Formats: sequence, structure tokens, C-alpha cells
Amino acid sequence: MNSIRSRFILLLLVVAGMLAIACNSSNHGSQNTTIIGAGSTFINPMMSHWISEFQKSHSGVQINYQSIGSGGGIQQLKKGLVDFGASDAALDDQQLQEMPAIVQIPESAGPVCITYNLPELKSSLKLSGETLAKIYLGQIKTWQDPAIKKENSGVNLPNHPIQVVHRSDGSGTSNIFTTYLAKVSPEWSQKVGKGISVSWPVGVGGKGSEGVTNNVRQTPGAIGYVELTYATENKLPVVQIRNKAGEWVEPTAAGASAAIDAFQSELARDVRTPVVDPPASAKDAYPISGLTYLLIPKQGKDAAKEAMVKQFVQYVITQGQDSAESLQYSKLPQSLAELDQKLLGEVQGGQQTSSNQQPNQ
Repeated sequence: MNSIRSRFILLLLVVAGMLAIACNSSNHGSQNTTIIGAGSTFINPMMSHWISEFQKSHSGVQINYQSIGSGGGIQQLKKGLVDFGASDAALDDQQLQEMPAIVQIPESAGPVCITYNLPELKSSLKLSGETLAKIYLGQIKTWQDPAIKKENSGVNLPNHPIQVVHRSDGSGTSNIFTTYLAKVSPEWSQKVGKGISVSWPVGVGGKGSEGVTNNVRQTPGAIGYVELTYATENKLPVVQIRNKAGEWVEPTAAGASAAIDAFQSELARDVRTPVVDPPASAKDAYPISGLTYLLIPKQGKDAAKEAMVKQFVQYVITQGQDSAESLQYSKLPQSLAELDQKLLGEVQGGQQTSSNQQPNQ
């Protein structure tokens, strides 16, 4: 009897020990594995996919990404409230001086599409950059304006006033869009300029790409700018834009890739180079395209988190690129992917090392 009782007690002790080990192991595995990122709404659909796939192969790791706009992500990173940021506007030298030491790593690219709400229109709308600038300057007020009619010959345009929609928050998508307008319109460049936040001459604001999409969808006669996935998922039409080659081009991942290819030599010198309005030699390029960047502290406060962030970024710039085009983003060209590896080497906590100081450091 005593023998049976002893064995029973021993078994209970073994089970209790195993449970304790499992519990400790679980707790240990969950420590320092919650990573927080914030920023670009432009990249949010792609980011959500990357996070989901990465977490499948990294048990216990949780990555929370807050789609609050590039400006918000930059501010959160500046205050040390997040482990990484994402921005469609690269920081210039002056901005970098106000930040902790970071690297800016191009993670993806895509087109900023112009979308509209004209259900009566049966054919695709065409707009040149000059006409688009005049719409956002408030100089073209109706869809039957002669400039729009000229670019849409034979199309029965509706007699609606134009309802301009723009971002209300600090936005890298706005930076890409206004950088394009400033390049094609001297008047826009002089009166409004470019950046993640500008003083819009006309229109109503929407928070995030989601807000702009909702405003356009709910407002007859509206026009706005969003990342392509938002327009596609909401079944909103997109504008064909005339590029420098004189071609009317729809926003596609391939068109954004062609824009990147046109600036390869410039990007090799500085990854912050805008890829809007590429030269006429890039006949297939969509002219309102932009790179989006991961903003990574060179040295974080927590070594374990830092190492996991680096693993995530490594995944994004390698295997993660394979799914970009299926979600209507552009896969990074090999030249940029190689540069990304060097930039990632500036982040502490991993295997890569680099002695090269890149231009955006």
C-alpha cells in the first residue's frame, strides 16, 4: 500500500514538474516578443500579410502594427513608443537629426491611384498631371470642364461639381502625391509644395487611406487619392494618368516597378530618391509611384526585441517580396534588395555587418 502511495505521489510530482517547466517555457517564450510598429496606411494591406505569415513560423511572437499614417508613425518612433515605423516619405537630413539613430530601409513600392465616384461614367477617366493639379488647386470645379473634356474626347462626362478629397493626417501617400504635383505643375510647387502635410487649397479631409476611400465612395462627384488595394477592394474606378512618354497608364504594380527601374542609378546613390514622373524613356511607368520605408532604430532598448525586429525585416526584404505583386505592390528590384541588406547591417542584434555608411544614415 505504501509502495502504491509512494508511486502515486512520485507521479504527481513528475506531472507537477512537467507543468511547471511548460509554464516557465511558455512565459519565457512570450517575454519580449510583442513588437509594436506604426505608420503608413499605404503599406498596411501588405504589412498585415507579412505579419500574419511571419508569425506562423515564429511561435510566441506578436507584431502589432498601427495604421495611423506616416506622420504618426514617425512621431511615435521619435518618442520611443514603437519598435519600428513605416513611412512613404523618407526622412531628410534635417529630420534625421531630430530622431534617434535610425536606418531607412525600402520595403516595397506601389502606385498611388486617383479614384473617383462617377457611376454614370462607363469608360475609364483620363487626367494629365497638369489637369489633376488644377483640380486640387480648385481651379477646375466641374467634371465638364474643357480641360477634362479634351482629355476624354467622346466621353459623356456627367454634369457634377467636383468634390475634392485629401488626407487630413500626416501622410506619406500625400507626400508621394504632392511630390508628383509639384514636379508637373510649377504653380502647385509655388503655391502648395510637397510633404506629408500641406495646406490644401480646397476639399475635405479623410483620416488614413480608409477615410479617403470612404469619403469618395459616399460622395457623388468625388475624387481622391489612395493606395491601389483600397480602390480595388471597394470597387472604385481608377484614373489613367498620362506619363512623360505621352502614354495613358493605369496604376499597377508593374507600372510602379517600371518607375523604380527608371531611377536605379539615383536610388543606388540615395534610397530616398522620389520615383514620381519618370523620364519619357520609361514608357510603361506609372507616374505617381512611390517607395515605402521601414524606419528601424540602430540600437533599441531591448536586445531580444531588436533581434526579432531584425528577423522580421529580413523576412520582409527577402521571402516577403514574393507575395507583393499578388497584393498589388511592387517587388523590390535586386539592386534595392541588395542595398537593403547593407542597410539592415547597421541595426544591432543580428548577423549582418556593414562598414558602408549609406546616404540616408
